[in-house]
Amino acid sequence: MERVDISILGREYSLACPAEEKAALTSAAQHVSQLAGRIQGTGKVSGNERIAVMAAIQIAVELLSVRAPDGPLGGLAVGDFKRRIDDMNAMLDVAIATSSSSKTK
Repeated sequence: MERVDISILGREYSLACPAEEKAALTSAAQHVSQLAGRIQGTGKVSGNERIAVMAAIQIAVELLSVRAPDGPLGGLAVGDFKRRIDDMNAMLDVAIATSSSSKTK
């Protein structure tokens, strides 16, 4: 395990990760630090906890809007995949519940 020291909003954090993930973790931490700094710089949000939550929401928006590469599902955003999977799970739950209730009658 490698140790990665980062600073976000003036606070130091020490994280551990496998050596092959160190660059990605450092990059991710820098991204969080930059977002948190921008949010803090607006002066509209105060308190490190609120700033951290706002940064987390922004990162989630970025993640969910990432588009799939070319292929059968090309162009779909990660959020679209999640919504479709959630819809399929709901349909399966209804089908299973309907099937189970008709078998008990």
